[in-house]
Amino acid sequence: MTAEGRLRFDHEAIHSADDLIEAGKAARGDVPRSAHAEYVPSKDRDPIRILRAQHEHRVHDLIPLRLERMSANPFAFYRGSAAIQAADLRDAPRTGVDVTICGDAHIANFGIYASPERALTFDLNDFDESAYGPWEWDVKRFVGSVVIAARQRGFKESKVQTAALEAAASYRISLRQITQLGVLERYYIRADVHRGQRAASSQKVLDHAIDAASRRTSARVVRKITERAADGTVSIIENPPVLTHVPEATERTVLEIAREYVNTLPSDIAVLLSQYVATDAVRRVVGVGSVGTRCYIVVLTGPAGESLVLQVKEATESVAVEFGGATAPRAPIIDTRADRDDHGHRVVANQRVLQSVSDPFLGWVRKDGHAFYVRQFRDQNVSIDTETLDFRPFTDYVDACGTVLARAHAQSPNAPFISGYLGEGTQFDSAIAEWASAYADQAVEDYHALRKAMRKGEI
Repeated sequence: MTAEGRLRFDHEAIHSADDLIEAGKAARGDVPRSAHAEYVPSKDRDPIRILRAQHEHRVHDLIPLRLERMSANPFAFYRGSAAIQAADLRDAPRTGVDVTICGDAHIANFGIYASPERALTFDLNDFDESAYGPWEWDVKRFVGSVVIAARQRGFKESKVQTAALEAAASYRISLRQITQLGVLERYYIRADVHRGQRAASSQKVLDHAIDAASRRTSARVVRKITERAADGTVSIIENPPVLTHVPEATERTVLEIAREYVNTLPSDIAVLLSQYVATDAVRRVVGVGSVGTRCYIVVLTGPAGESLVLQVKEATESVAVEFGGATAPRAPIIDTRADRDDHGHRVVANQRVLQSVSDPFLGWVRKDGHAFYVRQFRDQNVSIDTETLDFRPFTDYVDACGTVLARAHAQSPNAPFISGYLGEGTQFDSAIAEWASAYADQAVEDYHALRKAMRKGEI
């Protein structure tokens, strides 16, 4: 059923939000919301095999560092195990309705950064695993991370379950509120860190991060990691293994990437960058799960000696597609704009869909058989350290993350379907919290399995 058009010429059918909401309600008959509660591991499950498969495409001398970071604690392992979870969710109950998903929506993947207008924004901040896939996967990854982080923080199990329920409820309630708006209003929603609509404890957490973000400007980062030569050019100070200079051939390739990616930028940014010259490039080790992918930072020097730092990062196939079986790397409307295996374009396109405001320097390029995306390096970027939060600020932070995830999903045309499916009751919240508790147990088992495999030299 569609709303009738009132134009004088023929046009495509207009699918109303009400129709999608009703379709979502009807889907409960096929996939009850309670069906999301049960976690059933597959009989041939092998998390170590999945990690080994990922390592085949990584820089081999960085694999030990990746394993070291993943083996630090259960939450660090969870951060690095998006591929394992994608495989575990492959056959999990789902409604069959897809949206643009983050693919790695754990609570450490939210943070504060500066918008082009220099306003601080709280949003998702990593899209390497983004895809067009089941919305349920993002919600489960999110709530699962809440349980693991809360347990690691030492909260009582009753409080852990409360946090999980609040996480699921925040997503559900926020999505319902946002989908009641028109699509243009949804698009313009911004997660302003100063909006003053939070609990005092929650705002206190953000205020601390805001203060840190205000100090962590690009200029300050440049001064910290670079030195200036007599001719005024700027180069990066080595800090192994995090920052290391690369062989000359690799350096040339990275500088070519920095030049060629300009072709994917808006005209104003392309003109801006034309006034800079690349003066140094180094390899950078980043994150937990990303360790081993090719990542570099490039220093550009301007006519007045000013510096701009870009990050060039390899984009590989999303784990949601490779291990989870998601059907598409991007939404159908944008999937025709690049080759299916152009993962740099995938990351950039999906980031622009999911974030309320994105880095104006964001672009992509393919080089020597690899896909890359480029962005500005650390422009007032700060993440919240959940291990320092007491319970109330922790749940306030979780609530903020749930709202941001709902806003991201609400940009997809199918969002009202999800809202209709979730409804106003707490059945879905309870089911997801139960699943997250069971999956957190599984993740801890996998963490110990990794440490055992490392001791035996099996990985």
